[in-house]
Amino acid sequence: MRNIKESQIRSNTIVALGLIPLSGFAMDVYIPSLPDMATQLHTTPAAIQLTLSFFIISYGISQLIVGGLLDSYGRYWPTLFAMLSFSAASFAIAWSQNMQVIYAMRVVQGFTVAVIVVGKRSFFVDMYKGEQLKKYTSLFSVIWAIGPIVAPFLGGFFQTTWGWTSNFIFLGFFSLIFFLIELMIGGESQKARQPFSVRQVASAYSKMVKTPDFTAGMVILGLAYAMVLLYGMASPFLIEHRLHLSPHVTGYCALFSGVSVLTGGTLSRIMIKKPFVKKLVLASSLQLVAVSLLITLTFFYQSLPTLLLYVFLLHSTAGFIFNNLMSYTLIRFPEYAGKAAGLVGGGFSVVTSILSSVLVNTLTITNQTVLGIGYAVLAIGTMAIIVKAKWKVSEEAAAKKEERPVQASVAA
Repeated sequence: MRNIKESQIRSNTIVALGLIPLSGFAMDVYIPSLPDMATQLHTTPAAIQLTLSFFIISYGISQLIVGGLLDSYGRYWPTLFAMLSFSAASFAIAWSQNMQVIYAMRVVQGFTVAVIVVGKRSFFVDMYKGEQLKKYTSLFSVIWAIGPIVAPFLGGFFQTTWGWTSNFIFLGFFSLIFFLIELMIGGESQKARQPFSVRQVASAYSKMVKTPDFTAGMVILGLAYAMVLLYGMASPFLIEHRLHLSPHVTGYCALFSGVSVLTGGTLSRIMIKKPFVKKLVLASSLQLVAVSLLITLTFFYQSLPTLLLYVFLLHSTAGFIFNNLMSYTLIRFPEYAGKAAGLVGGGFSVVTSILSSVLVNTLTITNQTVLGIGYAVLAIGTMAIIVKAKWKVSEEAAAKKEERPVQASVAA
């Protein structure tokens, strides 16, 4: 078994951080091309939007499976195989004109990205402990936001210069380059493998799912990311069809969305020592106020600036909430590193996919007011769960407060 040496930890950490945005790239890089794909492939916008849903559902469900497998069979070789397979699937999409083949390859991409991302999240739990681990897990969503920032911006450029297929050619080479780097410097991070047992995996998942605060955190992650994806699915048509602007503008707006998410994630890192529940309630309250005001405004007036107001106010607070809950859930069960990473990623992806697809198809988002209603549904759900859930950190804080008077009386 080829293990990571002490001298290789830093370089492998950089590679792991570099691969965390891959899921975002796979989802967002071709968003500016959605209208053109519908035209070139002679199909409907809804059929093209299904390529997003197929990827996200595959990505989400696969994470539920691969977490247990990676704990049993290691991280290194499965991740290498997944990188090569993802690259092949990307090239296949670029060279296909058949929607069924594209759907199938998006499912393959979802599975392989799940293996890569869960493996790299588990790498940090394998290699780091304590405050250092907390620092890296709080960095995940900040790094992950690079995908939504850079990908649509690149996608807009690719679409205008070479057409929609160039987005998938880019994804193919992106994964292939990381495959070669991993082949040269990578290794196994897991210290001791756990024998694979369906019963043990099911027991671990059952324990985590039955832990109320863990499940609440996973659902809120899905709600927060659904805001970003809801915008991603609707924005090309709102910008290019409703406002009659170019794919370049869609790319720049997606770039702004990613910067907004990154802003919220960075702010959450700055406020890492602030009371956990209070900062979640504050962020959720700001979401509700912002969406209420913007629905009223866009009922009377709609333009690109009003759309960007939605993006900044809703996506920055979503990024803040997402970063806090991602860190919380990943370190909640350190004894199940791979399984927890898989369950968190898979659980919130499935929630995101279902919610965003239902909202897009139920509301038929043809203007910014309807987009605001979709945001409002997600914001109300977020606040309800935050307030209702019993968070472990708040219980620990309460216990410490109760201990202090006892200690003081003993000292007296």
